[in-house]
Amino acid sequence: MTADPDCIFCKIVARQIPADIVLESDTVIGFRDLTPQAPTHVLVIPRSHYPNAAALAEGEPATAAHLFDAAREIAASEGLENGYRLVFNTGADAHQTVFHVHMHLLGGRAMGWPPG
Repeated sequence: MTADPDCIFCKIVARQIPADIVLESDTVIGFRDLTPQAPTHVLVIPRSHYPNAAALAEGEPATAAHLFDAAREIAASEGLENGYRLVFNTGADAHQTVFHVHMHLLGGRAMGWPPG
């Protein structure tokens, strides 16, 4: 398992920074976003450090699948039976601001289209 000592999400995994954790497993952690964009806005991250979704899929494909399993569990526990959105921002042009792969789980309201 890799980590970056300067990464804010790695510090959350290591419990050096507090977070409102809603799900935790051996491979992933889900916690509430500090600046929510929907009534439910949870970030789901792997415990290991990868800069983006493509790198995670290449390095730990099983962990990438675990992110989706965790999102399903969180959505069920949050009562999002009417739907939810999963988003990965990959790279600065996509507005990725923390370069530790993370999935945004957004729900609790109707979503517009197109999303960008």
